[in-house]
Amino acid sequence: MEALGLNLGYLFVQIFNFAILFVVLRKWVYLPLLTTLDKRREAIAQGMEDARIAAEARANAEEEAATIKADAQAEASKIVSEATERAQSAGADVKAAAEAEAAKAKEKALADIEAERNQMLGDLRGQVAALAIAGAQKLVGEALNEKRQHALLSDFFAGVKDGKVAVLEDADFKGDSAVITSALPLTDAEQDTVKTDVLAKTGAETVSFDVDPAILGGLVIKVGDKVVDDSVAGKLEGLRQNMR
Repeated sequence: MEALGLNLGYLFVQIFNFAILFVVLRKWVYLPLLTTLDKRREAIAQGMEDARIAAEARANAEEEAATIKADAQAEASKIVSEATERAQSAGADVKAAAEAEAAKAKEKALADIEAERNQMLGDLRGQVAALAIAGAQKLVGEALNEKRQHALLSDFFAGVKDGKVAVLEDADFKGDSAVITSALPLTDAEQDTVKTDVLAKTGAETVSFDVDPAILGGLVIKVGDKVVDDSVAGKLEGLRQNMR
C-alpha cells in the first residue's frame, strides 16, 4: 500500500467515516425521503383517483341534470298542452252555451213578438168586428120595418115545419112554461102558430109573449132552461164571435 502511495490507516478511517455517513444518511435522510416520496406519490394517486371519481360524479350529475331538465320540460309541455286543451274545451263550451242562450233568447223574442202580433191582430179583429156589427145592427135596425119583421117570422115558422129548427124537437127541450120574445108584438095568427107548430112537442102548458126591440127581429124561445135564439141580434152576435 505504501508502494502505491496509500496510507492504510487513513484509508480505514475514511472507509469508517463513509460507512458512518452512509448509515446516517440512509437512516436520517434517504429513508425519510423515500417515505415522504411514497406518501406524496400515494397522495397524488389518491388525488388523481378522487379527481377521477369527482369527474365521473360530475358527469353523472350533469347527465342526471339533463335527464331531469328534459323530464321537466316534457312535463311542462304536457301541462301546457292539457291547459290549452282545457281552455279550448272551456271556450267551446262557453261559446256553445252562449249560442244556445242567444238562440233561446231569439226564439223567446220571436215568440213574444208573435204573441204580441196575434194579440194586436185579435184586438184589431175585435175592434173591426165590433164596428162592423155595430154598423150592421144600425143598418139592420133601420131596414127591418114591420113588414120585414113578419116576413122573418114566417121564414122561421116555415123552418120549424120543414124540420130545419131541429133543436125544438130535442127530448130535453121540455117544460111546463114557455116565454116567446119578439122585436114587435106578434099578431094573433102568429101567436097561434107559435103555440100549435113551435111549442107542440115541448109540453109547455102556459105561454107568455114579450116584446124586446133590442133583438132587432126574429124570435127568442125559452122553454124551461133551454133557449132557442133565432133573433137577428143573436145571429149578429154569433157572427161577431166567429170574426174574433
